[in-house]
This record gives sequence, C-alpha cells and structure tokens, in this order.
Amino acid sequence: MGAQTAAIAGLVVMFIVATVLPINMGALAFALAFLVGTVFMGLRADQIIAGFPGDLFVTLVGITYLFAIAQKNGTIDFLVHSAVRMVRGRIAAIPWIMFTVAACLTAVGAVSPAAVAILAPVALQFARQYGINPLMMGLLVIHGAQGGGFSPISIYGGITNQIVARSGIPGDEMVVFLASLVFNLLVAIAVFFAFGGLRLLRQKAGAGAEPGPEPALGRDGPAAELQIEGYGTSPAAQITAPSRLVPGGQRVTTEQVLTLAGLLALAVGALAFNLNVGLVAISVAVVLALISPNEQKNAVDKISWSAVLLVGGVITYIAVLQRSGAIDSLGQGVSGIGAPLLAALLLCYVGGIVSAFASSVAVLGATIPLAVPFLQQGEIGPVGMIAALAISSTVVDVSPFSTNGALVVANAPPEERDSVYKRFLAYSILVIIAGPALAWLMLVVPGWF
Repeated sequence: MGAQTAAIAGLVVMFIVATVLPINMGALAFALAFLVGTVFMGLRADQIIAGFPGDLFVTLVGITYLFAIAQKNGTIDFLVHSAVRMVRGRIAAIPWIMFTVAACLTAVGAVSPAAVAILAPVALQFARQYGINPLMMGLLVIHGAQGGGFSPISIYGGITNQIVARSGIPGDEMVVFLASLVFNLLVAIAVFFAFGGLRLLRQKAGAGAEPGPEPALGRDGPAAELQIEGYGTSPAAQITAPSRLVPGGQRVTTEQVLTLAGLLALAVGALAFNLNVGLVAISVAVVLALISPNEQKNAVDKISWSAVLLVGGVITYIAVLQRSGAIDSLGQGVSGIGAPLLAALLLCYVGGIVSAFASSVAVLGATIPLAVPFLQQGEIGPVGMIAALAISSTVVDVSPFSTNGALVVANAPPEERDSVYKRFLAYSILVIIAGPALAWLMLVVPGWF
C-alpha cells in the first residue's frame, strides 16, 4: 500500500470508528498519524509532532477556560435571565431571545454544544410553559449557536481562519462570520413561521398559555453529561447548567461585573487590536482566578480537554496527510472534474453529510485543505467557498445523531421525546439535502467573494 492510499484509508477509518464507537477522534488521529507516518512514510516522531497546532491549542484552552469561569460565577445565568426579562409578555419573542443568547455565547467563545447544553433545558421548559412548539424552540437554539459560531473570537471561527491562513489562500474572517450568521438567521425565520410563529405573534403571556413551574436547570443540581461529537465522554465534557434563572432584582456580583468586563476586553483586544485570542482569553481568565481564587479553583477542570485532544489530533493527522501528497492528489482529482462549480458543490456535500454524524470541527479541518488546490486556480472565489464549506459542515448539527440535536431531544418532556426525535430526524434529512446546496447557491455561484 502506498503512502497516499494509506493516509486516505486512515482518514476514513478514523471517521468511521469515532462515529460508531465512543472513542475520541483526536486520540485515534494521533495513533494513526504515528502508524501511517512511521510505517508508510518513514517520518520521524518530531516530524509528525511538528504538525501539532500549538496556536489552536492555546485558543481552545484559553476560550474554554474563560467560559468555564463565566459559567461557574453565574455570569451566564445573569445574561440568560436578563435576556428573558426583555420579553415583557411577548411570547413570540422568547424563541428569538434564545436564538440571540445562543449566538452571543458562541460568538464570544463558547463551543456550540456547551451553549446548547446551557440553553436547551430552559428553552424547552419555556416552550412547555407557553405552548411553543418544542421543535421550533430547539431549532432556534441550535441555529443561533451555529450562527454565532464563526465570529473571529469563537472556536469554530478561530479554527477555520487559522486553517485558511495555514493553507495560504485568501480569507476574510468577517465574511465567513456574517455569512454563517445570516444563513442561520434566514433558516431560523423559516423555521419560526413553519412551526407556529404566526400563532405566537398573536399570543401574550397568560393568554391561552398555562404558566407552569419556573424553568429549572440545575447549577446546584446534577451536571448534564455531554458527549461532544467525536470527543467521547469525559469529565471535561460535563456541562453544569444553572439550577434556576436569577431571581428578578438580584444584584450583579462583583465577579460577574469583572467577567463581563473581561469578555468585553477579549472582544476589543482581538477585534480592534488584533491580539491573539487564546493568549488574551487565558490572561483574562487568570486575572479573574486571582481575584476570586476559591470561587474559580475548579474552572480548569471544565476546560474542554476532549475538544483540545480532538482538534490537536485531527490537525496533526491532516499534516501527515498533506506530507503524503494525498490532499494534493485529491484536490487535483476534484479540479479534474472540469467543472469547478460542480467540484465546489461536491465538497460542500462531503462536509455536510460527514458532519451530520461526526465532529464539525474535524470535518472543517479535513475539507478546507481538500479545497485548496482547485481554489488556487482562481476559478472559484476562495472566501465564498470557505464560507460555504463552513456553513455546510455546521448547519447539519441539528441532526439527532449530533451533540446539539441530541441535547434538545434529551431535554424534551418524556412523553414528547419520541415525537421530537422523529421530527428532528426528518428536519435534519431536509437540511442535509438542502443546506449545502443553498450555501453553494448563495456564496459560491454568484462569485461575490
């Protein structure tokens, strides 16, 4: 078996095994990088390790550390409660509050499954309390999380932008972010009206809705164990949500004010001064930990170490794949189709279909390098293509087989869970069929970027 064939076979095995078994894809990737690199390519260990993305490691650790502190000291509870209070009896606004909060959480650095894990229980409780379609409520939470997921200071955005920079092709991080946000917003609008939005627009709190118990989530209650796509279940993947919304009129604590200031400093430093996102996030987190060491002493345990392992392993393997020449060969094969637009569409579908069952982060790390050879030919706008790939690989996370979809289904009332699952499955099939094509039509075919 040649080096290129072995490297491609390893990639296929990695996705299949991590999808079927609860094994961290990153750990598999490191093992396969060692096996393929040494046996089939004759690489030394230092040559294999050279592909490890140190910059992404710092970004992932810094962002998830800061977010863990924000969750632990109640800042996230405060933000969610403040947003809900803005509803003022307008039932139709509740799903959009959840969409907006989810988008803001991922935009400032929360991984999408973490944002959904925090919001899905309270969102579905509100859906039950006010007679909102649980499918619509769950989908708006997920599409909100995905919409904000490609901001320049987010996990998805940071990974995508650094992969693009490493690949040597032109990129525009704000175009990718806004394209994802607008695409998911448009999908959310369609979902809102398709699943009862018009009825909600005519409804007020207390009119036709039986108020139930106050939404309860459990910061002091049990943690919601979360198996992130391709990460495997680990203590680092346990998301602890707030036990209740912050009571009206409760004062903001000093720690929460400082955390909000830290999040603002992160955004300003990264966007206005082009500072390294990971290093700024770690610095802010350390300052907060120094101010309240006892309160934040367990925050390090909440860093998404499984996500760090996933990204580090997959990108290290992709580096081995590139050294084998397999990516160049595949890219030339796609380019050889003779129809660049068709090749672009095929890559979007590859990203969408695989991501519905595997990690979106891993899929982004694999598909963007595949697009590089034919993007370098100049027949397809690289920024539009990257944005289309980003959307295609994440919009399908509504699948009940992905973490986001599974979280919503799991938080549905027991008597509705089977129905919600079936409707999520039907919707995800529709998104897998239509999502990549729509992203391609909007961003690649016009050639705007």
